[in-house]
Amino acid sequence: MKSLTINGSKRESVGKKATKALRNAGQVPCVIYGGGEPLHFSAEQIAFKDLVYTPDVHTVVLDLNGDKLDAVLQDIQFHPVTDAILHMDFYQIFEDKEISMEIPIHTKGIARGVKNGGVLRYNLRRLKVKGLPGDLPDFIEADVTNLKIGNKLYVTAVESDDYKIQHPENTVICQVKTSRNLIADVEEEEEVPAGEVPATEASAEGSAEQEGGKEATDAKG
Repeated sequence: MKSLTINGSKRESVGKKATKALRNAGQVPCVIYGGGEPLHFSAEQIAFKDLVYTPDVHTVVLDLNGDKLDAVLQDIQFHPVTDAILHMDFYQIFEDKEISMEIPIHTKGIARGVKNGGVLRYNLRRLKVKGLPGDLPDFIEADVTNLKIGNKLYVTAVESDDYKIQHPENTVICQVKTSRNLIADVEEEEEVPAGEVPATEASAEGSAEQEGGKEATDAKG
């Protein structure tokens, strides 16, 4: 898995006043857990752009005054109006300890159902898995080639010895559904053009006319 290095500084003061001063200076207050006592630090907001504003996932090397810690992002808080980063939580990782992460799902191939006019709908964009940091992939590949209209791809299709899937076995990754346009086209084909009488009705009317003519002839006789 890809890794990013973020340079930061350990924080001595963690009160509201100190936190506000950090944010005013363009710094993000952060905490890292998992290595014993929580460690408070801060880093420039721009340092997190490649970690936060991307669909990819990364492990992080936090360089705090020369002390380097391997970690993963656990939680992030944004300002409700400006979307500025207010706070970040990290979790320290170790090579011999399993961690849980949400890994992006990339689909492979073109579904047969899509070729026949269906639409591929996603139920999951990321898969929560657990494994050793060194075994976790940058993304999980899901082959949709054989999916027909109405078929679903379950998480069991992307099982691996490198990680454990943290979802029930009946969890759907994606499925091929009938396109609304395809349904509309079928309905239009079934509609009868203005001025024409459906074949069944025309047949019924013809039978009625024949019966009426027969009754009139019998009456004359």
